[in-house]
Amino acid sequence: MIKYSVKPQQAPALPASRARLAAVLRASREIVSIDAAVKALDVKRREATRLLSQWTGQGWLTRVGPGLYVPVPLDLAGNEQIMTDPWILVPALFGQCYIGGWTAAHHWELTEQLFNETAVFTTRRIIKKRVTAQGTVFVLRNITAKRLFGLKILWRGSAKVPVSDPARTLVDLLAMPETGGGIDHVAECLGNYLNSKEVNRDLLVRYADQFRNGAVFKRLGFIADTCLHDQALTKACRQRLTAGYAALDPNLPSSSLATAWRVWVPAHWKG
Repeated sequence: MIKYSVKPQQAPALPASRARLAAVLRASREIVSIDAAVKALDVKRREATRLLSQWTGQGWLTRVGPGLYVPVPLDLAGNEQIMTDPWILVPALFGQCYIGGWTAAHHWELTEQLFNETAVFTTRRIIKKRVTAQGTVFVLRNITAKRLFGLKILWRGSAKVPVSDPARTLVDLLAMPETGGGIDHVAECLGNYLNSKEVNRDLLVRYADQFRNGAVFKRLGFIADTCLHDQALTKACRQRLTAGYAALDPNLPSSSLATAWRVWVPAHWKG
């Protein structure tokens, strides 16, 4: 009898280009950058840029920002929207930043209202106030580095995403009511916070002090006094009342002046 030796079959090797892509994906997290490709492949920046562009054209990656890409799952190839969690994009797209405003308010259950756009505060120079990436609209607001406080780091997959904590979220809403959907909604969020288990009036006042905007205490004091009847907050705000006047909501026409709080109140305000 003649015996034949049978060699075990080996899995076919990945084509060189796919193997290089796999190396880049292993070295990256959710976001693939040119720098990550340079490091993973030990190539020059121009070559890394060329490869990422090639893989994008082949449908393996999709571009989400300047020099930034995400891998395309096979079952979603050809679809415009790829990522199920757009928060992952925020640090890579907007640098030194955090998610805040109405988006953070909903995350911390200060409101049940859903907004179609994601609010982002960034220290970067803003050219466009609205940026669309992966089917998500990001509304941008500029903020100074000194106001990067009161933030929580949330893990979304392997990405770390900064989000303003509940008290800091409220300070932003009071400073810029439009980032909370208007002063009526801001007052609702404040009321929900004061009735929650996470309420910390001292922290809220401390953040407002650190923010250094007198309008915050005028709006906070007015709402705490006339709507929520919160004596502790009312007293703290009265002690910090500054000169000058502020609109309760700068985006609404004012009809009367609440002299005790130095705020101009819109006609529709019901308190």
